[in-house]
Amino acid sequence: MNDPVLRLSGIGKSYNPGQPNEVNVLRGIDLTVAAGEVVALVAPSGAGKSTLLHIAGLLDTPDTGTVEIGGTDMTGQSDRKRTGVRRRDVGFIYQFHHLLPEFSALENIVLPQLANGVSQSEAQTRALSLLDEVGIGHRADHRPAALSGGEQQRVAFCRALANAPRLLLADEPTGNLDPTTSDQVFAALMTLVRGTGLSAVIATHNLELAARMDRQIRLEAGQLVAL
Repeated sequence: MNDPVLRLSGIGKSYNPGQPNEVNVLRGIDLTVAAGEVVALVAPSGAGKSTLLHIAGLLDTPDTGTVEIGGTDMTGQSDRKRTGVRRRDVGFIYQFHHLLPEFSALENIVLPQLANGVSQSEAQTRALSLLDEVGIGHRADHRPAALSGGEQQRVAFCRALANAPRLLLADEPTGNLDPTTSDQVFAALMTLVRGTGLSAVIATHNLELAARMDRQIRLEAGQLVAL
């Protein structure tokens, strides 16, 4: 049996520990995500979903518990090792696209590949393929300011998948879009995810979008419950 792509065991996280204003954000979180599985993480604002995603993606460290990616326990690993795994195996998508404004859509997807040692020609070929897959290949030479909100977010999706990660973590990826655009953009995201077979944890407060994923879990009072 293959190791799960992501395994969180006993994850706990608090802010201002030992202080009167201590906040226990996560309490003994256990989560396993299988290869190719897409999990919806449903939670209201302030419930700790961003903290959970940051820990899962090695951007933050838990107070207690372990994080395994591809069967490797990342607990206590050096910053260099964590950065290498994050760059190679994890893709991130946020509510805001965070594209580099001075670069075109194509260049925004090429740059992370170059940083990972891919050749210019190979990076451009993959970037164009990804843009075509989400239906905006014809916008490749446009800078972010010339793109609509939905187009900007599609470019962000492509950038997150540029280095072919094993795990995608998305924090309200359509939260800034109107309902019609949100539905279209989410469909484009799912096309990318299903087409590449990667695993994903996608945070959303939209129950209709959550229902289109393989499994739905809810973050309540610092713990996960199945929907």
